[in-house]
Amino acid sequence: MSDAEKTDLAIIGGGPGGYVAAIRAAQLGMTVTIIETRSTLGGTCLNVGCIPSKALLNSSEKYAELASGGLADLGITAGKPKLDLAQMMANKDQIVAGLTDGIRLLMRKNKITHIEGKGAITAANTVTITDHAGNQQNLHADRILIATGSEVQPLKDVPIDEIQIVSSTGALALAKVPKRMIVIGGGYIGLEMATVWRRLGAEVEVVEYLPRILPGMDADLASKFKTIMEKQGITFRMGTAVTSAKANKSGVVLNIMPADGGDTEKLTADVVLVAVGRRPYTDGLGLEAMDIQTNERGRIAVDAHFETSVKGIFAIGDVIDGPMLAHKAEEDGVAAAEIMAGHSGHVDYDLVPGIVYTDPEIATLGKTEEQLKTAGIDYHKGVFPFMANSRARATGHNEGFVKILADAKTDQVLGVHIIGHDAGTLIHECAIAMAFGASSEDIARTCHGHPTLSEAVKEAALAVEGRAIHI
Repeated sequence: MSDAEKTDLAIIGGGPGGYVAAIRAAQLGMTVTIIETRSTLGGTCLNVGCIPSKALLNSSEKYAELASGGLADLGITAGKPKLDLAQMMANKDQIVAGLTDGIRLLMRKNKITHIEGKGAITAANTVTITDHAGNQQNLHADRILIATGSEVQPLKDVPIDEIQIVSSTGALALAKVPKRMIVIGGGYIGLEMATVWRRLGAEVEVVEYLPRILPGMDADLASKFKTIMEKQGITFRMGTAVTSAKANKSGVVLNIMPADGGDTEKLTADVVLVAVGRRPYTDGLGLEAMDIQTNERGRIAVDAHFETSVKGIFAIGDVIDGPMLAHKAEEDGVAAAEIMAGHSGHVDYDLVPGIVYTDPEIATLGKTEEQLKTAGIDYHKGVFPFMANSRARATGHNEGFVKILADAKTDQVLGVHIIGHDAGTLIHECAIAMAFGASSEDIARTCHGHPTLSEAVKEAALAVEGRAIHI
């Protein structure tokens, strides 16, 4: 075992939270070392999550639009398209490689040391790093930041082999389009992957334990989205539990039953995707030995400064409370680094957008109607359909709506929920408005360019007080 040089900040985990924290800390004058088990930085998000899935969503959308003849109304016709799945996967991999190379260059630019290996905290100021050959070295640091992210939540008696029974990682690398795919879980990841493979020709069925999809999101959005997905050919079994799955030479056999009890039924598929959520990845970190406290869900407990129960050890991202989203981890990383440097830092988790990158997209921010009702908060609601938006009609993206919820007394915007084309971009106007405590009146009286999809946001704000112009 050898000793590495001392560093101001050791970061365990090179995902969006870890590498962004590293850059911000370096900008603030710290020497930084980042420890990551992969040879590339970017974490799950960049390597086997957010980025490759968006590449496949984009490719599959273009293929499906051409294959369905959806461009004929625009005066564009072509012969029957041919799917080259290998090239589609190669394009995805090329995008990922380009972005991971970009992060490597950012590390070099900011003079951040990257050590490949698994980090474990062995003292309040020591990280022991084990490389893939089993060699170890100690890294001494004034502060340690845990940014190890999350891993796939397993499902009992449904063993993942990444060939026939896959996680999102395997679903992003299938060698051929399955004839029939079953997706276990109706959340963000399951629905995005269901969309990709349905567009490419698979028969797709989503099995969800709860009576609705997208738990935690606005109920109107979830209901509308399910209807749209069904129109696109995806079928759903709601309120259904998967009790086991077994792969064989001819496919996968699943045993299912009603979530509230009842008779068992069998389903078969070529490929089964397990997408029931994610859990904090903290194995082998040394939390117990260091007496670093966790909560009942296995997340690391931190204070308002992202510091754990052990002084000098911090944690951010998916391993602590809050949405398990890459952009939330990035904000955590920036705030934690700034606090360490003596600046102020804070992340408002009510203002972290949740986005599903299907077609149409879903974007949500702040409180839902259900949450406001539970909290006993009086609110006004404004809804505007994209069917009445001129840009949406001109581009053929007229499904969905914008919903704005505002306090009945103060008119402060409390929540915004959008289903429609480019919803993930549109939501950020509202994120800025809410960050500064804006009212629906503020949004309504801000001039919006015409013709744009953003006008639907303005109209929804007008509708809060019953004065939308175009409905």
